[in-house]
Amino acid sequence: MTFQQQSRDVPQVMLSVLFLALMIIACLWVVQPFILGFAWAGTVVIATWPVLIRVQRILFGRRSLAVLAMTLMLTLVFIIPVALLVNSLVDTSGPVISGITSGALTPPELDWLNSIPLIGDKLYRGWHSLLDMGGSAILAKVRPYVGSTTTWFVGQAAHIGRLLLHCGLMLLFSALLYWRGERVAEGIRHFAFRLAAQRGDAAVVLAGQAIRAVALGVVVTALVQAVLGGIGLAISGIPYATLFTVVMLMTCLVQLGPLIVLIPAVIWLYWSGDSTWGTVLLVWSCVVGTLDNFIRPMLIRMGADLPLILILSGVIGGLIAFGMIGLFIGPVLLAVSWRLFSAWVNEVPVPAPSGNPDAGSAPQSDELPR
Repeated sequence: MTFQQQSRDVPQVMLSVLFLALMIIACLWVVQPFILGFAWAGTVVIATWPVLIRVQRILFGRRSLAVLAMTLMLTLVFIIPVALLVNSLVDTSGPVISGITSGALTPPELDWLNSIPLIGDKLYRGWHSLLDMGGSAILAKVRPYVGSTTTWFVGQAAHIGRLLLHCGLMLLFSALLYWRGERVAEGIRHFAFRLAAQRGDAAVVLAGQAIRAVALGVVVTALVQAVLGGIGLAISGIPYATLFTVVMLMTCLVQLGPLIVLIPAVIWLYWSGDSTWGTVLLVWSCVVGTLDNFIRPMLIRMGADLPLILILSGVIGGLIAFGMIGLFIGPVLLAVSWRLFSAWVNEVPVPAPSGNPDAGSAPQSDELPR
């Protein structure tokens, strides 16, 4: 090939790459409204694929019946509770925001401090002396920031139309992926093999394992604990039980557990004189608080051995970036990236055969499935 031919090929390659880049950007622009719904559906389908196979065996091997059953199951177990939760959250949060922003919220008197033996009177006088020294002024200065933060947080959950739209897309894409799951998986693995040969195919399998670990070991466990804890709060008569359920869901997602919300509720019931329901909620809190030790190994054969900072960053960053859906997508994205990065770092190259130092097989890792 002459120099003139090489010089003509360089602009051709550059224009080809530019054209492909423009086509990819245009395609992403077109499918942008569906990306979150498809990512959510992919996470759900990968996590529940073994359930689909088991249901298909029960339903005489009919994939259509199995897809219908799984779609109904997703609607009953996931879509309807999310819609009811968001609606209830918006309805019950109105009085709280109104009290914070309007100035109706004032520091409590805490008259029950007088009932504490020996030190109750001293605590009561100390609390009121703190209020007289500027407790109300401090609360008045903090109130605008608290009100703005609360309004922003509830506003993220108040986009009911957008959230329900993504839920509907997730349901539709889940049904399609259930129907043609094997073909989609084969196409993805073939594309990964074309990119990086055996390493690319192993990376796809590893990513699927990470998605299932987070979806089952973190998200499902958090949902179960939050729902059961919210039922206990509602039965015990705790006000704004739905708001506390949402808080419990977030604390469970970041691996802090539901007891951060349940224990103060138990204390409030005892101090309000309702010792019966306080005892009931205390026993129920002990059950809910330790439930993850049994649910997580049952859902996946091992725990989701992911760093706490990774899950925390995924939850908070996903919430800020994608809204309520980010609570589930954020940890999954970071977990997949972390597992792939960890597998790449821990790769140990196979020594080249003797007599041919330039030859050698592709690097392998103990973490990559063979």
